[in-house]
Amino acid sequence: MTHALVCDDEPAVRFAIEEVLVSRGVLVTAVADGAAALAALDGVDVVVTDLAMPGMDGLALLAAVRAQAPGLPVVVVTARGSERAAVTAMKAGADDYLTKPFDVDELALAVERAAEAGRLRRAARYHAAERQLGQPLLGDSPPMRALTRTIERLASRDVTVLVRGETGTGKELVASHLHALGRRGAGPLVRFNCAALPAELAEAELFGHARGAFTGAKDARAGYVARADGGTLVLDEIGELPLAIQPKLLRALADGEIQPVGAARPERVDVRVIACTHRDLRALADAGGFRDDLYYRLAVVELVVPPLRERASDVPDLARAFAARAAARFGLDAVTLDAALIAALAARPWPGNVRELDNVVTRLVALSDGGRLGLDDLARAAPAPSASAGGGPFRDRVDAFERELIAAALRAAGDNRAAAARALGLSRVTLLDRMKRLGLG
Repeated sequence: MTHALVCDDEPAVRFAIEEVLVSRGVLVTAVADGAAALAALDGVDVVVTDLAMPGMDGLALLAAVRAQAPGLPVVVVTARGSERAAVTAMKAGADDYLTKPFDVDELALAVERAAEAGRLRRAARYHAAERQLGQPLLGDSPPMRALTRTIERLASRDVTVLVRGETGTGKELVASHLHALGRRGAGPLVRFNCAALPAELAEAELFGHARGAFTGAKDARAGYVARADGGTLVLDEIGELPLAIQPKLLRALADGEIQPVGAARPERVDVRVIACTHRDLRALADAGGFRDDLYYRLAVVELVVPPLRERASDVPDLARAFAARAAARFGLDAVTLDAALIAALAARPWPGNVRELDNVVTRLVALSDGGRLGLDDLARAAPAPSASAGGGPFRDRVDAFERELIAAALRAAGDNRAAAARALGLSRVTLLDRMKRLGLG
C-alpha cells in the first residue's frame, strides 16, 4: 500500500486530497505545515505539498526533503496561474505538479506515478549497492523487511549508527549497505577491527602518527580515520576498543578532529562512523568496561540485526544463494538443493547464524560433484548438528542431528515413509528402526 504525506495549510484542501487518495487505497498522513511534514517522513512513499504556505513554503520543504530523504518523490500543488512557480519546483527536484482546482483522477495518477518512480529509484540504488559490495542483503522475512526499511531511511542521513547482533548475523554487511546507499557511497569505506591490536599500537593505527613519533616511525602515516575522510569508517568489535583510546575517538566524533601520535596539532576529518558489536555496550558501560559518553555518541541510532533463528523463512533463499556462489567458485555446474535438504536446513537453530549457514552450504557444495544435492549429501558434509555445539555428549548430538534429518525428510515426503527412506538413502525397515530408537513413532 502506498503511504502519502499531504502537507497543506488549508484544511479544506487537505481534507479533499486525503479523501481522494484514501478512496483509491492510499494510506494518508495529513499535516498543516512544513515542520510537521519533516517530522513525519519515516515510512512515507510520496509527499504531496502545497507551494504557497506560511513559514516554510513548498520550495523550502522540497529542499529539506531532498536533504533528508534524497530519493523520496515530491508532488507539488499550486494555484492556477502560478505555473512558473511549479516549473521552478520541478527544476529543484519535484517529481510532478498539479494546479488547483485539480481533477481527482489526475491527482491519484500523479501520486501513484511518483510513488512508483520512488520505488524504482530505491531498487536501482539497492542494485548499485549490491554491485559495489558484491553481496546483497537477502531475506524477505518480517524482521529483515523492517531492517531493510530502516537502512533505507538511515543511509541518506549522516548519523552515527551502532549495529548490534550476534556473531555471524551480517552486521558488517549492514554497515556496508548504510555506506553504499548514502551520500558518501562514492567515498572510501574503511574498516578497523578494534580487537586486533593492543592499545599502544591501536592508537597509531587508528589516528596515524607523525614522522619520528616513535622508534621506527621514519615517515608520517595516515591512520584509518584519516583514510576514511569523506566516506565511512566502520569500527568492527567496538566493544573491544581499549579504554585508553576511547577519549580520542570521542573527540573525533564530537569535534571532527584527530591528533596523530607525535603531531603538534590536530587535523580536521569528515567521517561518518558506523560501529558494530556483538556485545551489550550499555551493560558494558555500566560495568566500567566502556565509556558512557562514547556509548552515547556511538548509539545515536541503534540497529539490531536479527539472528537467523528469528528469520527461519529466509533460510531457503540464503541457502540457494550460497550454493550458487559456491558452485561458481568451485567451477561446478548449477547446483540444486532438494526440498528435504532445504527443510532440514530451515529446521536448524543456527547459533552461528548466517555465517554458519554459509559455511555449511559451501562445505556441502565443495564435497559434491554438483547437480542435485539431498539429505545424504548434508549428512556427509555436516555429520553433527551445530545446534548442540554448546553441550551434550557426542551420542546426543548425533541423535539430535539424525532426528532432524528424518523429521525434515518426512515433512518433505508428506509423511510417506517409503519416500522419506528413499530420499535419505535408507531402506524402509532401517528408517522405521531409527524412528523408533529416536522416539519419532
